[in-house]
Amino acid sequence: MSDKNISSFDRDEEDKTAPDTISFSPIGYFRSGYTPETGGPRQGVLLPEGKGEIHIDDRYRDALKDLGLFEYIIVLYHFNTVGKWNPRVNPPAATHEHNFGLFSTRSPKRPNPIGLSIIRLEKIEDGILFVSGIDAFDGSPVLDIKPYLPSIDCIKSIQNEQIEKYLGHHDEDFITDKKFFK
Repeated sequence: MSDKNISSFDRDEEDKTAPDTISFSPIGYFRSGYTPETGGPRQGVLLPEGKGEIHIDDRYRDALKDLGLFEYIIVLYHFNTVGKWNPRVNPPAATHEHNFGLFSTRSPKRPNPIGLSIIRLEKIEDGILFVSGIDAFDGSPVLDIKPYLPSIDCIKSIQNEQIEKYLGHHDEDFITDKKFFK
């Protein structure tokens, strides 16, 4: 691996086979009571009783085998209702006016608006995952599902905990402000 920065403008011939655009197809969709009008929790873990469903496309139902063994799952989904992104943002719960780089926040407005949620899997029936602790809006396209594995998905970091509080990321506010949506 080289130390050079790679962009679409300076890739060498070997690297030019990599696509500039990547496309994904949903494996299913969230069903929830959250919409851009009602808002939703900033993180699903802050409202563990928030219930919803993930309806899996028939083509992927066999891939659900053994997922029901896990109590928690990681769901990657598309923030399909957010508007344009900015490189600098001020988290809603921040107690200061400092604008942070987008990648140091959890803002849904991103160049590639992909959400990541760790949610509780209550049961699976006929290709429908009954889940709680969700933060996705109704109709959000689901891109992937993975089991949550505490041995590798839970890293204790005092530095991250301290900066989380300093940056104003540690909050229990709901996003109902129209500036987050189209």
